[in-house]
Amino acid sequence: MRTNRQIRAPKVRLIDEEGKLVGVVFRDEALRMAEEANLDLVEVVPNSVPPVCKIIDYGKFRYDQQKREKESKKAQHHIKVKEIKVKPNIDEHDFQTKLRKARDFVEKGLKVRITCMFRGRQVAHPEVGQRVVEKMVQDLDDIAALEAPVKFLGRTISTVVAPRSKPKTPVNKNPVKKETNLA
Repeated sequence: MRTNRQIRAPKVRLIDEEGKLVGVVFRDEALRMAEEANLDLVEVVPNSVPPVCKIIDYGKFRYDQQKREKESKKAQHHIKVKEIKVKPNIDEHDFQTKLRKARDFVEKGLKVRITCMFRGRQVAHPEVGQRVVEKMVQDLDDIAALEAPVKFLGRTISTVVAPRSKPKTPVNKNPVKKETNLA
């Protein structure tokens, strides 16, 4: 964004400090008007012919712009994906430990990538690893939905599960009043 003497166009479309359109004026005239108001001449729309320039306090303008950018970054929600790695010959206790950890991640609202890694000759029997991954997905089925299909890539089988949206509980708008018998 060009300011003051950095503006190269001989004529500019000028907007004054109150936001009113002055019209097309020479650059030197616009600079003189900005200096009289103790403000800066800022090129707002450089691609138009002639470029649109505004008389504003550039420091305050940049500050407000950075503040808006910071607020928009805060509003963004980053979805994290946690990864659980298993082997095709995993023991039951180890499987339950990994399942518990995956369940914790899903309950916190995070996506979970389940990866089964093969070593050496284990890759000759991919169905064993696929059963392990499918069993974990099936055990998480009550709180998580399968987001990506089970894929076999090289020496790994992987899939992604995401938390299910919570079902809404019906709200009783007209509660039943209990009758009291004082007789």
